[in-house]
Amino acid sequence: MPAGGGGFLRPPGAAAARRRPAAPLHLPRAEPRRPVRGGRAAGGRRAGGGGRAVRVKATGLRRARRGGGGGRRVPAGAGGGGGQDDAVRVRAAAVPLRRALRGGPQAADSVPRCCPSHAPPPSPSLASMECSLSSATSLLALKGSNYAGLLERHRIHSKNVEHVVDSLRNERIEVRLVKRREYNEETVRWADAVISAGGDGTMLLAASKVFDKFKPVIGVNTDPERSEGHLCLPVRYTHSFPEALQKLYRGEFRWQWRQRIRLYLEGTGINPTPVDLHEQQLSQEQHSRAHINERFQDQRSEISGPHLLPVRALNEVFIGESLSSRENYKSCKPSFKFSLHRASYYEISVDDGPWEKQKSSGLNVCTGTGSKAWSYNINKVANQAVEEILRIAKKHGGLNLPLNAELVQKVTNDYNDSLLYSPEEPKMLFSIREPIVNRVFSSSRQRGFSSKVCVRSRCWDACMVVDGGTSFEFNDGAIASILIDTEDALCTVLLEE
Repeated sequence: MPAGGGGFLRPPGAAAARRRPAAPLHLPRAEPRRPVRGGRAAGGRRAGGGGRAVRVKATGLRRARRGGGGGRRVPAGAGGGGGQDDAVRVRAAAVPLRRALRGGPQAADSVPRCCPSHAPPPSPSLASMECSLSSATSLLALKGSNYAGLLERHRIHSKNVEHVVDSLRNERIEVRLVKRREYNEETVRWADAVISAGGDGTMLLAASKVFDKFKPVIGVNTDPERSEGHLCLPVRYTHSFPEALQKLYRGEFRWQWRQRIRLYLEGTGINPTPVDLHEQQLSQEQHSRAHINERFQDQRSEISGPHLLPVRALNEVFIGESLSSRENYKSCKPSFKFSLHRASYYEISVDDGPWEKQKSSGLNVCTGTGSKAWSYNINKVANQAVEEILRIAKKHGGLNLPLNAELVQKVTNDYNDSLLYSPEEPKMLFSIREPIVNRVFSSSRQRGFSSKVCVRSRCWDACMVVDGGTSFEFNDGAIASILIDTEDALCTVLLEE
């Protein structure tokens, strides 16, 4: 999307932008990798609930000035999807937008085109609607949820999505609103930038389809009261999206290249076909069956050499036994099952070091972006634990420390802050969940920074899950290589405040 306004726009690491009052700004494209004149940016995607997605295409916006290098178009894409409440899921709308950034918004030849993504479904009869509504309301009540409340959250989300779409169309940008299931590689290729309307989950889902380093992805939090939105624009732009667009026009932002993880899979009996966990809510048994079905459909049991998987992890990669690290067993009584915890058994090598046998509740490998997410909650310590450790240290070490609440809080904060690092740093943080240590299994490092992690599975029914949305079978004989390549970085923006 165009970002008109003054100055040259340079990717992170380049010299500071030089401002020119009348020069339009253009976002970078994959071809010539050099600083480009600005345009507008937009993108992002994931949210709670369910919903629709939009694609927007900016048409015929020509550069106001003649001569000079060729203008560039801002990448566009789609968003959608989101969180869920019990049986009802409302997918957050995603807004892929595309705009040829070859001129300011005043260009006379720009005629926006709206491309509807799907035909409206046939209207159900009034009786069937009343029956379905009554059944849904009763089911939600049994689950402790409120239909009216869910409907209100959906209304808020839909209103904010409409606000984003209208704001883009007012700037003469062609928009396509697409449902989450319609968000695919073709949609991303069509778009110049991707805007996700939802929350962090929608943003992750939007980013998962974007492999062009120079295609911006921007998230808009459409329900700030229910979603934190760490990966989205500040919440004040939810209701004032035109203000964000104007900042992009004026070049009042900087590029942020969020590093992502790439995965290679090799070994015997592997299945590189992913299962989309967003598409279906699977029980453990269903999840295993889905992997088996995909394997037979793909009809490949072995792959020679490392196979690059078709996903990039923006937050983290988790490896563990089954989806929930639990297994069901039938008892002697008919139709009765009980659960027994099953540890994950694997071998791990960090930065091409020696292999180490481990048993644990699973392995988490995150990026700087993901260091604020699940990884942080795995590794953080509470005030109570810090206070007890300090008391023991004082007792055995003769430390003359005033064990007051202020000291405990400071030590706790310093430790937890050490778990976080910049999304732009090309390194990973691995964490071993609840390692089992005995004479057979060891855990020399429970966590640490690394540039490469290799894992050899010795599991029975394990999965490798990327950003909580894509799952790969990872059983005995499979080897995963987890690393960061700067060419996989995701282009996002930080607005100047």
